[in-house]
Amino acid sequence: MAELNHSHFMSLALREAARAYEVNEVPIGCVIVSNGQVIAKGFNQTVQLNDATAHAEVIALTSAFTYLNTRILKDCTLYVTIEPCAMCAGAIRWAQLGTLVYGASEDKCGYSLHKPSILHPKTIVVAGIEQEACASLIRHFFMEKRN
Repeated sequence: MAELNHSHFMSLALREAARAYEVNEVPIGCVIVSNGQVIAKGFNQTVQLNDATAHAEVIALTSAFTYLNTRILKDCTLYVTIEPCAMCAGAIRWAQLGTLVYGASEDKCGYSLHKPSILHPKTIVVAGIEQEACASLIRHFFMEKRN
């Protein structure tokens, strides 16, 4: 498999996060890549869908499963702007995702707070891609909410 341009694909996840921001959802976005091509996208839609599980990652995973007609994504890379929560990490584990790439850490409810890791042992993790852009978007969203 060719080396992926993490910044490029994270910029696409940031576009998805901007879509969430535009509809007053927590701005987290996600894309899933297979063989160098985006096969699925998602952004948080918990308010729009009145569904606490409608996180960007879950929406993108469901789309990827349908696109590839499989429940295993071992050859895929998931890009998400903010570190996945425990629920999303569990879904990523069951998908046996090959690589997880995220932008900014989530110090309050990110999966990495749980030990041992929730992720599948073979999932490769790359953190901090476009970290400042990812963190800035969500910080700005919550600052607006407080004001």
